[in-house]
Amino acid sequence: MRDKILVVDDMQTNRQTLIDILQDAYVVLEASNGMEALKTVEEQLGEIAAIFLDINMPEMNGITFLKSMNEKNYLGAFPVLVVSSEQSVEQIAECFEYGASDYIRKPVNTEFVKQRLDKLLSLYEQRNDYKEKAYKQNLALRKQYRLLKQQAIQLKKNQENIINILGTVVEYRNLEGRMHTTRVKGFTKILGIYMMKLYPEYGLTGDKIKAIASAAVLHDIGKVMLSDAVLLKPGKLTPEEFEYVKSHSVKGYDIVESIADMLEDDYVQYCKEVVRWHHEKYDGSGYPDGLQKEEIPISAQLVSISDCFESLLSESVYKGAIPFEEAYNMILQGECGMFSYKLLECFRKAKNDLEKYAKQVEKSMEETSIPTETEI
Repeated sequence: MRDKILVVDDMQTNRQTLIDILQDAYVVLEASNGMEALKTVEEQLGEIAAIFLDINMPEMNGITFLKSMNEKNYLGAFPVLVVSSEQSVEQIAECFEYGASDYIRKPVNTEFVKQRLDKLLSLYEQRNDYKEKAYKQNLALRKQYRLLKQQAIQLKKNQENIINILGTVVEYRNLEGRMHTTRVKGFTKILGIYMMKLYPEYGLTGDKIKAIASAAVLHDIGKVMLSDAVLLKPGKLTPEEFEYVKSHSVKGYDIVESIADMLEDDYVQYCKEVVRWHHEKYDGSGYPDGLQKEEIPISAQLVSISDCFESLLSESVYKGAIPFEEAYNMILQGECGMFSYKLLECFRKAKNDLEKYAKQVEKSMEETSIPTETEI
């Protein structure tokens, strides 16, 4: 049980001030510098609920302490609140860079300290609950994927059954459940219909749009191949770890390749395009192949903007859901990367249909009707 608070400050009077505030609700531990604090953390890691940390201390200061905590992967299970009179913006920013959760300026206010601590502990409890949920869902995901491979030879059935199985796998990976893949599929279909009407040069038809929308649910299937240690990491990813996560598009492509003989040729092509290239950007800044402009298949372009937009609308453990209007403007203003002017024109004209569909899914949590060509 995490019921201990560690107060780290080289001044006894400063430590006593925090002890007086906290001791009625917690067991309070003390350390006069970072070295002592690090030893205490190593001895009582599973019992510490939070750390109050000064910056300027002898032997090991607060920033060096945070760096050491990062190197030992101790951060993430509990918050670290920096309590200091330090005025340097650079030093304060460095504390946040290495994992501090909050900054409180000395002299401290009793009620403010209690409020900030309660809020952070609530947030970390929620985040740890999400992490546990993610772990359980990942076990189920891997079981589903192993079952899929074992039964692949028997899955000579219709295309829809295969996509339902793979769609379930993708949904298990998503902490928010069905809503993400459902809305990405729906947004893709809506935008595809507008693209078909406004830009017939892409050769889209009702059947092609339906196939692309179905393929959209597989866009993140490659994440089943990623390590839990990186995918479920609570802290900031290193550049190397981020590059590793980006590999999910190629890994997903390989998965589609492995089941290609069970799908129709045209449908296989859409799945490959969506899975491999849904993170490509119109200006060539995306991955994995750095495609640009019309080198990016229209299927991948449709899923890319739908995925970005839905991610903005969705709540996660790391951020709240962004309101529809704000998310809509972020896409148009290029805050999520560059899309073609044709795609953005479809996005503008489809605003009402996208908003209506988003609300329908949020209300029912079931896939609802999407406008047909004749309704636009």
